[in-house]
Amino acid sequence: MTTPPALAELLAAVDAERMTATADALAGRAYGGRRAGSPGGAAARDWLGERLAGIGAEVSTVPFAVRAVPEIYAVPEAFWHDRSRRRRLTFGRQVQPHLASADLPSPRRGDLMVAGTDDPVGRWLLVPSGMSLFEAYGRAHGAAGLLIGRGTDPDGWHYTTLAGSDPGPLPMLTLDPATHASMIAAESRGWLAASAPIRRVDRTATNLLARWHPAGGLLLTAHYDGVGDHPGLRQPGASDNASGVAVVLESARVLAPIRSGGAGLAVALLDAEELGALGSAHHAAQLRAAGAAPLVINVDGAGRLEGAAAVEAGGPAHALLARLDQAGRHAGLPLKPGPVASDNRRYAAAGLAAVGIGPGMGGYHSPADTPDRVDPHTLTAVCRLVVATAWLAAADTTTVSSLIGD
Repeated sequence: MTTPPALAELLAAVDAERMTATADALAGRAYGGRRAGSPGGAAARDWLGERLAGIGAEVSTVPFAVRAVPEIYAVPEAFWHDRSRRRRLTFGRQVQPHLASADLPSPRRGDLMVAGTDDPVGRWLLVPSGMSLFEAYGRAHGAAGLLIGRGTDPDGWHYTTLAGSDPGPLPMLTLDPATHASMIAAESRGWLAASAPIRRVDRTATNLLARWHPAGGLLLTAHYDGVGDHPGLRQPGASDNASGVAVVLESARVLAPIRSGGAGLAVALLDAEELGALGSAHHAAQLRAAGAAPLVINVDGAGRLEGAAAVEAGGPAHALLARLDQAGRHAGLPLKPGPVASDNRRYAAAGLAAVGIGPGMGGYHSPADTPDRVDPHTLTAVCRLVVATAWLAAADTTTVSSLIGD
């Protein structure tokens, strides 16, 4: 496929070093993992707003309330004794408070027991594989707490999640599979003393919006929030989603001069995606109330391409998907249909044409999501894809078939 000279010039303007610097900065200590409503998140938003204003955008912020944000507020203590020796479990690797845990600020000691095998009162109950949390609660009256085995990532870290179950009636800790299995093997002669310092706090999250007159036409989105640092445990959020923010900023820099005419360009850097895509739900409702219907391109996890970039379309997106398919050939980026469980789904649910692009990432929701795992070539390829899609959407209004599927 021959790339038109005007498009080739735009693609050549994409700057990998600029995107890498953006991702590195957002993953830095100054922004503390960018949890929604946190000081680090606010600092990141201010910095991003300055970047958008620097490329000629009219920038605004839209705050909204988020309830019950999970926060591990102290380093959990966990000591396991198997009657032969006492060992401290490592936070983040061997032990972590469960999202649905009740707050337990100080260590509680109790003998170990497999749930359902004896009197639970005062004991830490090891929940066996295959037992549901609901069933475990039913067998845990008076227990010290629950211990649940949970897989770790390839780097040996527990995954951090913010969206999910409300707090339950008991302290709960997740254990890596090896520790969980060892405790079950030694439960009749072991004890645990552990804390679960986790609370829920109400916060104010804030979307960062930018537009170049006239607004409308195309909306580029990425969430800037992350799961946030834990006490003593950095979670940089480089691939998820400093990488996507870097792609959107660079795409806007390249596109703004050519889309400031009739086609229009807007950017939404979204907060609270990690809490259930609340920022995009809020923004999509605003767009719908205003009668606006931009084409939406969302980028999430542009850290490292794994064969082909996943693409998910929603809403009346056939024409946009066709442009994306064609753009992939100009950008040299293979695409495949696949789930992109991100903000694009909120825009699609509001009736907007929306596509999500998810190339791939390493270290998902853990301390392993570091800047060195963000590949500059992936950033470049995804940015070129976004730029080419925008150019094609503005330059050609004819119907183009899509090989990706709707």
